Amino acid sequence: MDDCAFVTMNTFNRIVALVLWLCLLAMAAVAAAAPLSLLQWLQSSLASAEIFVAQQQLENSTNFLIGQTAVAIGAVLLFGFLAVLEVLTARSRGVRIRTAQGGSAELDTGSISRRLSWRLDQLAEIVTVVPNVKAKGGAVDIRLEIETAPDVDVPMKTDEVVDVTRGIIEQDMGLKLGKLDVRMRYAPIEPGWIQ
Repeated sequence: MDDCAFVTMNTFNRIVALVLWLCLLAMAAVAAAAPLSLLQWLQSSLASAEIFVAQQQLENSTNFLIGQTAVAIGAVLLFGFLAVLEVLTARSRGVRIRTAQGGSAELDTGSISRRLSWRLDQLAEIVTVVPNVKAKGGAVDIRLEIETAPDVDVPMKTDEVVDVTRGIIEQDMGLKLGKLDVRMRYAPIEPGWIQ
């Protein structure tokens, strides 16, 4: 699954959790303010629902059975789909490193991003660097969003960024570099850059 699906599922989870917490908060507030009234209302509502369901079952048992089946199938499809999405978007946040002596460690992708950002920010004519690192098996895929000075030679600066990134990932960190995507854009022209 790509980052978009992960972010979408994460956002969906947050919205569902927020709605559930707000509903629980409202129920707790009503229960604290008027517990007896709430219990009477719940009892009368459940009794009315029981009467309604019993009437529907007596009037047309075939339609009632079809309705039960439709609700069960809908619930299985909806919650099954959400469970599958949750499992598919759950991904490792790190990449496994193997040492020459046979040891291993897991390096967090956030640490890799911070290291790249810190090192690439030191290059001349680089204004900002926003790395996006994804672990893919034993390798890392990296997308770099780079803002440069308006007068930079883009092909030359791209080659420099690729070389430095490859050196950081493969030599300094001992990782395998998968896909590297560099996206450059010019920073707005400021008076200090005009000659």
